[in-house]
Amino acid sequence: MGYLFPDLLFSVGLGCAVIGAICWWSILLLPWRPASVRENIEPAVAIRSGRQLNDITVLIPARNEAQFIQHTIDTVKIQGDGIEIIVIDDQSTDETAQLARKKGAKVISGTAPLPGWSGKLWALEQGLRKVKTPYTLLLDADIALSPGTIATIRDKLETEQRALVSLMAAPSLDNVIERFLMPAFIFFFKLLYPFGLANKPTSRLAAAAGGCILVKTQALHSVGAFKSLHNAMIDDCTLATHIKNAGNKIWVGLSHAAQSHRGYLSLYSIWEMVARTAYTQLNYSLMLLILCTVIMLSMSWVAPFIFLLLPNQNTYMISALTWVAMFFAYSPTLIYYQRSLFWVLSLPFIGTLYLAMTWTSAIRYWRGERARWKGRQYESKTSY
Repeated sequence: MGYLFPDLLFSVGLGCAVIGAICWWSILLLPWRPASVRENIEPAVAIRSGRQLNDITVLIPARNEAQFIQHTIDTVKIQGDGIEIIVIDDQSTDETAQLARKKGAKVISGTAPLPGWSGKLWALEQGLRKVKTPYTLLLDADIALSPGTIATIRDKLETEQRALVSLMAAPSLDNVIERFLMPAFIFFFKLLYPFGLANKPTSRLAAAAGGCILVKTQALHSVGAFKSLHNAMIDDCTLATHIKNAGNKIWVGLSHAAQSHRGYLSLYSIWEMVARTAYTQLNYSLMLLILCTVIMLSMSWVAPFIFLLLPNQNTYMISALTWVAMFFAYSPTLIYYQRSLFWVLSLPFIGTLYLAMTWTSAIRYWRGERARWKGRQYESKTSY
């Protein structure tokens, strides 16, 4: 009996290490290659000059975005001629509306969200009523676009006959905490929503990045526009799902041409951003949360460091294979964002932090808070 507990501990530890190693190698070997950065797009040099864009209306929902709104509008105005910019001022208490008007944008004074609506989606619904063009660009107030970006994604949409094209904006990487966590945020997002599957018409998976989405206006209306997803916390992926389920093709990819200029100066700010929707991504399921916890701990700590707990030839091999897979899985993201490959060594700590953020999201949900953002709180027990 005295040996029962050590034997059980050995078996559990070894089993978790094997699970962790298999997960890392699956990321590398799955045919849709979730760790790849091959799904990306940049403006071609030939179309960086002014283009006629009078078939596109840009909708920018903005709540207390005085710090960013003028720069965002400036980067839209240089895209081409004839483009209409509508800023929906979502009851800002700062100078967002005034600054947007100074830059020539049409400003709509948004009303308080209707019961059951998220603030952003209600703002977009109000803006969509003013759209008369064939295409609508949904742009966050903190996203700067490089010259030629809008023309490039419009060309992709038209050439490939897609109804929605979305860009994952490059994050700010100005400080240590951003360089530590933001490339990994995109890496883990791509594991949850593999772009290769999302872009495949025959796959049921859909994904989008809400910072920059070009969509056919008719396709928006055909799926009930924003009313059909009015209470969605992960509104970008929900919209993509509705568009794709209606029989349309979509595309999502990385880009340096869309750049977030909202910096995260502290761990707390990133924590709040992730905790807002982390448990939503697990469909508010306790079983999925437990499964996610076991897998993340196995991948982040047990598999890479099992040789320290149970030193023998087998565990040395498992740990070595795990680190090799971690390196080749995370390296493409690091290279794409021009980060040192030594950041691979931080993955166990990063994975643990994101797991803790997910638990924060779950605990808040159990306490009755579905999400909080921009000074608004969405209750988990609200009836929609």
